[in-house]
Amino acid sequence: MQQFIRHIVSLALPILWAGFCFFALTVKAEEIRTTLPQAVTRSLERNQIPKDAVSISVIEIETTHPGKNTSKNILDWRATEAMNPASTMKLLTTLAGLDILGPQYRWRTNIYTDGVIRQGVLKGNLYLQGTGDPKLIPEELAKLMKSMQALGIQKINGNLFFDRTAYAPSVMEHNTIDGEALRAYNVPPDPLLYAFRTLSFQLGKSRTADFIDISYTPALSQLKIDNQMQLVDQPCDNWKNDIRFNLNSEGTSKTNQPLVAQFSGAFPSACKGVNYNVVALDANTFLTQGFAAAWEKSGGAWVKAPIGKSGVTPLAARLLLQFEGLSLADDVLDINKYSNNVMARQVLLTLALEKIGKPATTSNGELVIQSWLKQNSLDFPGLVIENGSGLSRNEAISAEQMNQLLFTARNLPVGEIFYNSLPIAGTDGTMKNRLMTQLRKFLHLKKKPEARIKTGSLADVRTISGYVMSKSGKLYAVTSFINHPNAGRGLEAHDQLLAWLLEDGPEPKQAR
Repeated sequence: MQQFIRHIVSLALPILWAGFCFFALTVKAEEIRTTLPQAVTRSLERNQIPKDAVSISVIEIETTHPGKNTSKNILDWRATEAMNPASTMKLLTTLAGLDILGPQYRWRTNIYTDGVIRQGVLKGNLYLQGTGDPKLIPEELAKLMKSMQALGIQKINGNLFFDRTAYAPSVMEHNTIDGEALRAYNVPPDPLLYAFRTLSFQLGKSRTADFIDISYTPALSQLKIDNQMQLVDQPCDNWKNDIRFNLNSEGTSKTNQPLVAQFSGAFPSACKGVNYNVVALDANTFLTQGFAAAWEKSGGAWVKAPIGKSGVTPLAARLLLQFEGLSLADDVLDINKYSNNVMARQVLLTLALEKIGKPATTSNGELVIQSWLKQNSLDFPGLVIENGSGLSRNEAISAEQMNQLLFTARNLPVGEIFYNSLPIAGTDGTMKNRLMTQLRKFLHLKKKPEARIKTGSLADVRTISGYVMSKSGKLYAVTSFINHPNAGRGLEAHDQLLAWLLEDGPEPKQAR
């Protein structure tokens, strides 16, 4: 491995030097604004966020001719400071993934057996060998079941074994930075990740009577709901506060045991329908019961309900089928629009798996990304990658580096796919309800400006990074990080910065 690293570095040095020259040449020699827009300054002061807790970089991206872009610096405020980027770190992971693996890359879930198919019955065990498909959801599992039935299988007389050797055990440990182990955003990576290992309960007032309907996804073969909720005449604000949830089981050693999801407490009648998401089952139980339910829903049967276990696929087992999931381009859309942490982490691990081999580790994923950065003439001193999702207190990158990444994306073949994966202000994703008032000003324009922005949020951290197309048609890359105990109040300052760019703030008459 050390020889591999030295080889990568030796190849990268001349490219790196060329990169310095390239980026220097593409940045026009114009005066850079080093003072913050007045609206941003006022917002920071109003929300008690010191300026030295903020880092901002804005560059204008200009297309000189098809396929060739240049840039010029517009605003630099502490832009070289390495700071915690929160979920904007996903931009680095997804762009590298798209460029290295290709937008049409698909994860494979292999199904092996040590048995034979006779008269519609598979007599033998099934071995599920995962490679980290980040979106193996019920709809995809239903397709897998149809593929199994197409092989002539109607009934299974055997057990389920789960082969997770694609990942190193350390990356599957359930460690959190906030102690919220049951929250969906903290789900750890899993080569056989099913439905984000998250139970999503839908709660709402029944249309026909004064009681609460509770349903859930994905379907599990042994789960029942005990609904003891009381309907109360209250507003829907803070509806979670009065809900008590408990998942009763006798342990996790038997993955086919009955489970009871018990809900009690009060539910506001004003709520039209809400989702209560929880990670309450171990990976084997969740996958066993999810797989069993999907098989039964497709019309399949079991001789005996399976008891799923971890295991390594025997060398003598034969490949029954290879199931391909959704494309990387589709997954990147979900990662960036909705800031899915575990999906981003699995993209990083996939880079390690595909380029270095198994078991995949985060450090190997970082090595692949560092090599990719050098190949693209990008030198990022101070960059720290802990898991690639931004759900970390240690990850670090500068606003200037993030904008260099955004600029590089515009010159890559995957640039448009990456651009289209970002949340659109006032339209979708994590920016759906942002900049609504500002955007109404431009409804009369034939070509409306837009802001495609990845957001990031942790305790003491608020960040944005992406592109703004201004009212005059100029394209800006913008990144802003706030690292401070009052960062939660920084949303307004970020919206003021984006609004300034939508209005072509950098024009000379407004720049001072």
